[in-house]
Parts: sequence; C-alpha cells; structure tokens
Amino acid sequence: MKVQKSKIKKIHFVGVKGVGVAPLALIAKEAGISVTGSDVEEIFITDEELNSAKVKVFTDFDPKNVEGADLVVTTGAHGGFSNVESLAAKDAGIPVISQAEALGRFMDGKVFGRKFDGVVICGSHGKTTTAAMLATVLKVNGMDPTYAIGTGKVPSLGPSGHFGSGKYFVAEGDEYVVDIENDRTPKLLLLRPKYVVVTNVDFDHPDVYQSIDEIREVLLTFANMLPSDGLLISSGDGPEDKKFLSSYKGRKISFGSSLANDIHLKRISMNDQQMFFWVESGSTLLGEFSVQVFGEQNATNALSCIAFGLEIGMSVEDIKKGLADYRGSKRRSEFVGRTKNDALVYDDYAHHPEEIKRTTNAFKVAFPKKKIVVIFQPHMYSRTKKLLEQFISSLSLADEVIISEIFPSFREEQDPNFSAKQISDQIRNKSVFQKTLADVVEYADQKDYQKDTVILTMGAGDIYKVAYELIK
Repeated sequence: MKVQKSKIKKIHFVGVKGVGVAPLALIAKEAGISVTGSDVEEIFITDEELNSAKVKVFTDFDPKNVEGADLVVTTGAHGGFSNVESLAAKDAGIPVISQAEALGRFMDGKVFGRKFDGVVICGSHGKTTTAAMLATVLKVNGMDPTYAIGTGKVPSLGPSGHFGSGKYFVAEGDEYVVDIENDRTPKLLLLRPKYVVVTNVDFDHPDVYQSIDEIREVLLTFANMLPSDGLLISSGDGPEDKKFLSSYKGRKISFGSSLANDIHLKRISMNDQQMFFWVESGSTLLGEFSVQVFGEQNATNALSCIAFGLEIGMSVEDIKKGLADYRGSKRRSEFVGRTKNDALVYDDYAHHPEEIKRTTNAFKVAFPKKKIVVIFQPHMYSRTKKLLEQFISSLSLADEVIISEIFPSFREEQDPNFSAKQISDQIRNKSVFQKTLADVVEYADQKDYQKDTVILTMGAGDIYKVAYELIK
C-alpha cells in the first residue's frame, strides 16, 4: 500500500558499522535515499556489505559529515546525542533521532511512501536467528520482505538489511534502553508492529534492569501495544515464558518443546550439517521440517516461523521449503574454518549463560566424538558480576575452556577490582585464563589442537578475531 512519501532525500548514520545501524543504512540506500555514515576505522562484520552497497563511510566523526543531510540517525555507541556530528546537526536544524526511533519510522513506512505489516522478534535469546529464519521463509516464497537483521551477511538472504517490495517488515526488537544517559525508554517500545514474536524471557542487562520482573513487564507493555488485529507468538516453555503468556490477554499462539504449547516439537534428529524435527499443531502432525543448522534452540526458533506462516495463510509445504533454505547467520554457530591440524573452528555470539549452555550442548550433540574447546570473552562487567555463578555452570559443560579478559561496553566503566580470571579459577581443572586475545591465540597454537577437536569462540565483543587467527 502506498502512502504520501516524506521529503527525506539524504540520511547520515552515526556509528553506521553497528549491527543495529548498518541494516537501516542498507534499507535506506536500496530505497533510493542518499546515505552516508561515520564510524571508527576498525573493521566490523558489516564492512563488507556496506562497501558492496557503496555506502560512503567516513572513518572519523566530524561536523562536516552531516552537511546536506535531511535526517541524522545516531547510536549510543559513540556518544549518542552528544556525538560531535549529532550536535552539529542539531545546531544546523537537522533532526537527530536514535537508531531505535529510525527503525520505528522505517517500519511505519511513511519515509518510503509505503505501509508495512511489521513483524518484531524480541526476547532474551535467539532474536537474530529467528528474524533471519523468518525473513528467509518469506523470501523463498516470493514475498520479498523488508528486513533489518542484527548481524553481518546472512547466507540465505544476503545483506543484513533489504528494502523489499512485499508488505512485511521483519526486524529485531531490543529490550535495552535507547540511551543509558539520556533516554531510558526500552528501544522496542518505539516500534509499532502488527505481529510480535517473543523467543523467551530471561534476565539480562543488569546495568538497567534490577530483576526479570522488570524485563517481563517491558515485554508485556510491548505486546499490549499490538493493534486489535495483531498477534503475539511466544515461547511457552520456561516458567518466565508462562508467566508472560498468562499475563497477556490478547490473541496469542504459544510454541515450544512442551506438548502444552499450541505449536510444539515432536522429535529431533541432527548432525553437524543439518537438523530434522517433527512438529505438531495441537494434535495435528504437520510433518518433518529441516534447517541447515543444529541445536534444539534453533528448532524451537523455527516453531515461531511455522506459527507465523500458518497465521498468514502459507501452506505447510511452503513453510518447509523456506526453513530448509536457512543456512545460519553471521556469528551464530558459524563455521569459520580448520586449523593446520584440522581442528574445526566455529564462532558464536553467545554472551549470556543460557546462550552458552544451549550452544555448547548443541555442539556436544552434533559432534559426540569430538572434544569441545570453548574460548570465551565475557561482555560487560555488570553482566559478568551479576551472573557469575551461571557463567561458571554453563562454561563447565565444555571439555576445555579458555577465558580472556572482559570486553567492556561503551556504556560502563572498567572495574579494576574484578577480572574474568575469577570465572576461570572456579572452573579449575579444565579452564585457563589468558588476558589478551594475543595471549589466547598463542596459547591455542601451543596446544596444537588436532582433528578430534572443535574450537568454539564465544562472546559479544571481538573474540571472533581469534577464530580467524586460528585458521591462518
């Protein structure tokens, strides 16, 4: 559906390499809007796709960069509204909005002269995978969705952002706040979708939330903003998932492993290349589905896509066809390569104890005869301290653990009195602490891991660099 198009002809993105910002720049560029961006010189996982799209990226922050822009989109990673470019734009009378507000405006569609049916994937874990999966299902079946996926390139989709001709707009909804210093509104509350998918409810972001009750309340507030013809699709497995579902009184579909869910798993089989799973809707067997990734959590993520597909009238066979084409996402159990002695090297974004547990268990099932070596870089002092015991428990599932120092977020100060070594010390016999990434690489090289080993780098920081060093 077409609506009156806005007069925005040029957008400048501050922090354009960020995984939340790059997809928006790609969408705007593909929609015919002139796009520029600025960021640091460091190489990000989004560099390749931004270069391919010919997005002009300035590798410094300079007031001159915003000249001629009709809109500036900023991110908290580089000072947010206090960034020199944001301030210069404001002084010049150019509107400055956050990444979250920009996503909301894009999904609204007016900036493009369009009207979308928004689909927002939120929850504590699995947002990126589920959003990429759903966009793949729609793409394979000719629906050409617009999407913003919080990662680099996706094998089944291409770039992380795409301006499609179809009516659906698929994006992730982040429960974190817009700007910890200036605007503590949860980002997802700036979105107005028709459909909301909640992957799970878990405690995270202890720098802004005091309890899981607060997170559940944010998700409930978001769900309650759905229009009268909207739909909530939510996991119903965990106790917090069930509390959330029971609190929501609108139209809803539950999914998960438990038979109590509307859409549930019947059984699963997997290897290191693919996973097959049987699905029931109520007591009706929908049949066997497959995805080209492994891990029960990914089968569960796929259930939400099945529920959505059925809701919009897709056939079971078309949903199967779409899911079968999903081949993973950047930094999500991504195969990187082999070491000189044929040890397999994978990389994953897992940075929360629950994600570490699920991912490690998935690798143990997929590679039952191999030793699993986890190389973990904790992300944020606040998260590491608050969830210390859970990190110890989850990391202990690996056969061997190498832990590097905490990767500090831009939004917090380093704590000289706390170190990731405290995790390593409590895992004891099978864990070692290596302070820097260079130390990690040197140690791993000395260990000379053989073909009976799978090396899995984990974390939300720059630990992925280790994976690429190990395959040189």
